Amino acid sequence: MKKPVIDSMMKRLIILLFLSSALLCGCSAIQSIVRSAFPYTANLNIPSSSETGVEQSITVMANSFDQLLTGQGSNTNAITNIRLTSVKLDSNLPVSQNLGVFSSIKIYILHGDSSKELLIASGENIDSSVGKSLVLDADKSLVLDGYIKESTVRIRMKYTLRTALANDISIKASLDFQADPSKNK
Repeated sequence: MKKPVIDSMMKRLIILLFLSSALLCGCSAIQSIVRSAFPYTANLNIPSSSETGVEQSITVMANSFDQLLTGQGSNTNAITNIRLTSVKLDSNLPVSQNLGVFSSIKIYILHGDSSKELLIASGENIDSSVGKSLVLDADKSLVLDGYIKESTVRIRMKYTLRTALANDISIKASLDFQADPSKNK
């Protein structure tokens, strides 16, 4: 009579071990999938005192959702071969600001200490009626591991205004990256 109880416990133990190992393997696979595409965002404030027809720049820190949850530079050893997939600018304030006030925009990624920078996206001859969103031409060929794996990610926007600004404007830059899972976790 005691044998069925032992068989039942063995079945439960085997099922529990199977589910535990599947969960552990699944978390790693899901993390690789989730981490393989990730955005960084930055808020850029352009002062109304900016001159027209003259290239100017602003440098800010960029943040990822992962950094906000787990801290700066977290888990970057789990990815490699990081490449930019897109850069989109959206006006924040005023919400309806036409980004056609810019004639050109260049986005650079910088080392945390600003010792080195690399042009990653640009928009030249921007249409004056482009609207409140603008997708820049991203250089998708660059491998950016050395920049993204640092404790801080900084971007610089170099811009030339076509027309004078009546008010300061705030722009949200969304930089989307893609990476491969690292084999050396």
